[in-house]
Amino acid sequence: MTTALFCVAGAVAVVASVIVVTSRRIVHAALWLVVALGAVAGCFGALHAEFVALVQILVYVGAIVVLVLFALMLTKAPTNPLPTLTSGRSPFAAAIAAALALLLGTGVVLAFGNEKVDPVPDGSAEAVGTAVFKTWVLPFEVLSVLLLAALIGAIALSQRKKED
Repeated sequence: MTTALFCVAGAVAVVASVIVVTSRRIVHAALWLVVALGAVAGCFGALHAEFVALVQILVYVGAIVVLVLFALMLTKAPTNPLPTLTSGRSPFAAAIAAALALLLGTGVVLAFGNEKVDPVPDGSAEAVGTAVFKTWVLPFEVLSVLLLAALIGAIALSQRKKED
């Protein structure tokens, strides 16, 4: 059951990721990114890493995608389809991506083979929380101030008056 759930979540993540990079509307790409990141959280859940899955949902789906959508709204970026974003090099890029995926997949299979993933031992969330709020508290707070400054900058850019 766990393997089937992992495979389904992985397939959804791959399909949603392809839609993200091929979408011609930036808002649709951001919403498909929510699906892709949610599927990755499902992969973590299938691997019995519930804490990491919840952090994936909270941080990436709940914060990063919302920040992208706010930046789009506040900077008044064009949300209509942009056909000029694609070029004639898309088949070449797809071939390079497929070759890279094959190379990375082969490397993972050769490195790990048929090894089984052991369940995460109890108490790992406590160790991560202790590390975040004791050892890494300063970088964590600096990052939060940086994100706040980016949001204030987006608001300031959106409030500028049009110059004649």
